[in-house]
Amino acid sequence: MTNKIPGGVPTAYQDTFASDHLPPADALPEFDFTGTPELAAYADHMNVAAELLDNAIGQGFGDNAVTHLVDISWTYRELLDRANRIAEVLTEDCGLVTGNRVLLRAPNTPMLVAAWFGVLKAGGICVTTMPLLRARELQYAIEKAEVSIALCDADLAEEMQGALELTSSINHTLYFSKAGSGGEAATLETACDAKSGQFETVNTAADDVALIAFTSGTTGQPKGAMHFHRDVMATADTFGRYVGTLTPKDIVTGTPPIAFTFGLGGLTIFPMRFGASTRFLESPFPDHILESIQKYKITQIYTAPTAYRAMADMIDDYDISSLRQGISAGETLPGATWEAFHKATGIRLIDGLGSTELFHIFVSAAPEDMRAGFTGKAIPGFRARVVDDDGNEVPAGTPGQLSVQGPTGCKYLGDPDRQPIYVKKGWNYPGDIYEMDADGYFKYVARADDMIISSGYNISGPEVENVLLEHEAVAECAVIAAPDPDRGNIVKAFIVLRDGFDGDDILVKTLQDFVKNEIAPYKYPRAISFIEELPKTQTGKLQRFRLRDLETP
Repeated sequence: MTNKIPGGVPTAYQDTFASDHLPPADALPEFDFTGTPELAAYADHMNVAAELLDNAIGQGFGDNAVTHLVDISWTYRELLDRANRIAEVLTEDCGLVTGNRVLLRAPNTPMLVAAWFGVLKAGGICVTTMPLLRARELQYAIEKAEVSIALCDADLAEEMQGALELTSSINHTLYFSKAGSGGEAATLETACDAKSGQFETVNTAADDVALIAFTSGTTGQPKGAMHFHRDVMATADTFGRYVGTLTPKDIVTGTPPIAFTFGLGGLTIFPMRFGASTRFLESPFPDHILESIQKYKITQIYTAPTAYRAMADMIDDYDISSLRQGISAGETLPGATWEAFHKATGIRLIDGLGSTELFHIFVSAAPEDMRAGFTGKAIPGFRARVVDDDGNEVPAGTPGQLSVQGPTGCKYLGDPDRQPIYVKKGWNYPGDIYEMDADGYFKYVARADDMIISSGYNISGPEVENVLLEHEAVAECAVIAAPDPDRGNIVKAFIVLRDGFDGDDILVKTLQDFVKNEIAPYKYPRAISFIEELPKTQTGKLQRFRLRDLETP
């Protein structure tokens, strides 16, 4: 059936912050659970930790490897033990009650996965953050989600401590090592050592919130996208099952952080749904990816188009015969990149369009159905269409706004202004301009907003502008996406200087370093142009499109 309001089952949470901050019923998209047999069979109660970890033992996966990092491998049974101990620490030592939000901060490591499942087992809500975020960016997420507990990789303690000095929201902070090996700074492992490893997973409602994923928006402030336990499982039973086609023999790797829902799904949720394992990378560089595929017999990889383009030029030096699938997302996969990788490897890359708001990919195609230059079709469980500004479907070959419906949908955390921008008349609008051909294949045209997508990272132009304006040399500035052959786009800033400052190479580097020190380094402007004045309307509104026109070849 299709229903406007999810589930309706009473929450299992004592702390009702998340459900209290869901959009009202009339602002939600329509949720459809009839698209696949798996979706239709979902029960009213569901916990991701029980589905993916507890149940793995009964399915016979207990002694299977689940996660690898360098020479360390954990089995499903070992991961379960660690997650149980973390759940005990959270509830017994930190006072977590169901529905509390827990900040997770770490690169992709086995202990981050254990912490993520520990939070869910205890009935908490995961707020996983990018490891590159600075203190003030962490502060925003902490205060927006009213986080009270933080679990952080010991190597990232400096910015975490900086965030703690900016906010009083956090009551308990524990640090951990990458693979649970302990050490003087690993206070979480020390606490876990005193626990039993036995914990009964909280029986959450299927539409209790499991995680809040923050993503930058065009206003410069991150948006918190809330996802139910059911949402997380639905992505595994749509893309993971019907496009990824994973089996227990698969070994998956990839570059996106687990803090991105693209990485969380591809590197944790999908493999574990089918008893497979994931090898985390120490380095995201293409040569290291290829070395890992060769050494560890990787079968499936998730990364951005720029990495596939680079790997295509290096492939002759490596044996990657074990690789059967490559999944690309984060930005559109150029036809030339698809062709180059296919020519070099014989592998038909899978392009995928997804969003943080819908959790993962909803438009894609199986390898045998992929067409170079096209993203694909709506995957099983979802439906998509191209519409005009009034929501009417447009003819084949006509550009328009992409709109999507399925088992997942946008649920912004306490954001009544932006919820109706993303959800209109029950449909999700990801903000992309597409056209659809007569066969139902979708072809990317452009972004409909000012988001900059560079090497798979979503970067808000206004956020970078706000930081630049804090520097004493900057009077005015505008940030846009400038085309780049290697990264797809780069961040470019146009700056009007204050009197007394010279726009030379020294100032360029000074401003770039300034941005790197204030927000995540990947957001810094790789190109800066100094200009006399910014183009504006008669009412003083900045005309970014005129700056973008300057960058169009």
